[in-house]
Amino acid sequence: MHSIEDVEAGLATQHYVCSRQIATAVFLALKLRKPILVEGPAGVGKTELARATAQALNLELIRLQCYEGLDESKALYEWKYGKQLLYTQLLRDRLGETLSGSNNFSEALTRLAGIDDIFFSRDFLEPRPLLRALLQPGGAVLLIDEIDKADDAFEAFLLELLAEYRITIPELGTIAAEIPPLVILTSNNTRDLGDALRRRCLHLHIGFPDARLEEKIIATRVPEIEALLRRRLVGFVQRLRGLDLRKLPSVSETIDWARALLLLNIAELDASVVRDTLNLLLKIEADIEIALPRLGELLRTLP
Repeated sequence: MHSIEDVEAGLATQHYVCSRQIATAVFLALKLRKPILVEGPAGVGKTELARATAQALNLELIRLQCYEGLDESKALYEWKYGKQLLYTQLLRDRLGETLSGSNNFSEALTRLAGIDDIFFSRDFLEPRPLLRALLQPGGAVLLIDEIDKADDAFEAFLLELLAEYRITIPELGTIAAEIPPLVILTSNNTRDLGDALRRRCLHLHIGFPDARLEEKIIATRVPEIEALLRRRLVGFVQRLRGLDLRKLPSVSETIDWARALLLLNIAELDASVVRDTLNLLLKIEADIEIALPRLGELLRTLP
């Protein structure tokens, strides 16, 4: 992709409608070889951006889902202990040959140490998402999803990879990527991230889209829906986000609502239809109780 316009066009082929700001961030990340930290509320397309980018670039998407307690054995690598145990059993009968001729105990230990080095080689290494992304010969898109759910220790562990696209394994040394992956980290802002991580990344915030962009997204994802109904349902969601709700409806929920209205053969948006399907937009009962008394007002101002 040689320009921002190429990025926009590539993402559009994957049905991802993006703003100029999003396309610019992806373009710069590709050219500067820097990770992108994508922040914003849930359901606005952060994870989908990684998927669409990988497909547009024809690269493998490697995803690491973060959670509290995540450590390097799950994220980076672990040893194939079963294979090591099997080889140990196979070599048990050969130990006599290996140790024969040893003049003393120290020499025998030296020979056994050589076998130990064999067991901790790449043949016995099980790559996890981070290491897999570094080892991809043609590059990859590495999605580190919901980094804010991991703890500070794991965040600190990532710094070497994000800065230099390499990691250190004590038994093997440093492993560096031949072609650095495009790294996309997402965060729902459930906790503050450290300055060291932010310095290593380009920053991108994806918020709720304006009505024009959201209509374009719905037209791309649910092309069968009539233009007037699409405009009215987007307008309703936009007004709904203006209420004092615990969880505002996301773009993904707007898409689900549009698909549901299409499935139900709804041609006109009225209070009865909205009341029956409001649970597709609002997932907390207290929010539904706030919205229900105001349906008439919200619908009355639609175009």
